[in-house]
Amino acid sequence: MEWYKVGKIVNTHGIWGEIRVISTTDFADERYEVGSELGLFKTDDAKPTIIVKVASHRKHKNFDLLTFEGYGLLKEVEGFRDAVLKVSEKYLTELEDNEFYYHEIIGCTVESTEGETIGTITEILQTGANDVWTVQPEKGKAHYIPYIEDVVKSVDIENKKIVIEVLDGLLS
Repeated sequence: MEWYKVGKIVNTHGIWGEIRVISTTDFADERYEVGSELGLFKTDDAKPTIIVKVASHRKHKNFDLLTFEGYGLLKEVEGFRDAVLKVSEKYLTELEDNEFYYHEIIGCTVESTEGETIGTITEILQTGANDVWTVQPEKGKAHYIPYIEDVVKSVDIENKKIVIEVLDGLLS
């Protein structure tokens, strides 16, 4: 079974077993819905250290704050710090056209409409208006490509290839 990263536990919050998560998912409300099951990975193992069930979720500043069923005190969740939260593939839902999961985009090769290879997507940044893809060329500094219609012309998930229109100043 495949597992996909949805966030990283960076700290605890308060004394009642709440944890701070930096999310790496566009679907935080769905992933952290009360009753949702997540795998907690303390290492790079293929299987989770434990499976946790979300008891509560709320937003606080740039974090998602979660509690898990059966973990109501600070001392019970302190060991979760730096763990990664992942969702099982069985909980992934079908997306609409031009919507993609992060794991589908990261690792794709980006080419210009002229066929020039620009680099590989290494990270997705959420800006509020639209996502921004970090594209790392073989040599040099990373480029930041906005996921907007004027720039991204095609996304081929099967072949891990994305074609963009290079607008003036985009790659400088």
